[in-house]
Amino acid sequence: MNDVSAGVAANAPIDVLVVDDDTRVARVNAAYVAKVAGFRVAGEAHNAADALRLVEERPGLDLVLLDHYLPDETGLDLVREMRRRGHQTDVIMVTAARDVATVQAAMRQGALQYLVKPFAFAGLRAKLEAYAALRHTFAGGGEAEQAQVDRIFAALSATGAQPELPKGHSPSTAELVRRTLVNAERPLSAQEIAESTGLSRQTAQRYLKLLERTGSAKLTLKYGDAGRPEHLYVWANPRLGAGA
Repeated sequence: MNDVSAGVAANAPIDVLVVDDDTRVARVNAAYVAKVAGFRVAGEAHNAADALRLVEERPGLDLVLLDHYLPDETGLDLVREMRRRGHQTDVIMVTAARDVATVQAAMRQGALQYLVKPFAFAGLRAKLEAYAALRHTFAGGGEAEQAQVDRIFAALSATGAQPELPKGHSPSTAELVRRTLVNAERPLSAQEIAESTGLSRQTAQRYLKLLERTGSAKLTLKYGDAGRPEHLYVWANPRLGAGA
């Protein structure tokens, strides 16, 4: 079983099957996947029959990026057939279908995310990062208290640095701070972020607080011998390392 409830190897890449009837779009989506650290493209398919064959041939497959409009049957028909055959591979819908009925059906079939075309790389990356965070949350196994259950469900909607930033925030600056955290080998302070990026400490602190509010960064406190504790920040998706 390869769904998110299964155990997750600490450093194993997440294998993704990209399914889209348009070969050009499939190539673009596959290139996007390959750019996100921790993910690996396991194959491409352009119809439901080929997609189902690849799912059956590759038991280690973790995730399917699935278009709804396929030439032989719909993406949701494919999901139903996968489940009927016992395949629990996770699914993220990536499609131009935006009618509420299809979105609702996708939820009922167990799609973990739904990304509406057209989208930019940042949109897909956010969904993949949220999926990686969800897998990491499940990796510990055992029983969950309500707080952990809440984190599991929250991971599905986590989107990293949000495309629509609050007034006065720059997307390029948010991305600069995000990349610095992702590539860091340890928690960093606002001062260290500032020195690394060339930003002022106040600006670095403002963007770190934004990333913390959106769930992309976690705040930890380091207590010294005296005085106030030092605020340190770490990227919230530890599976996603350098190069994200």
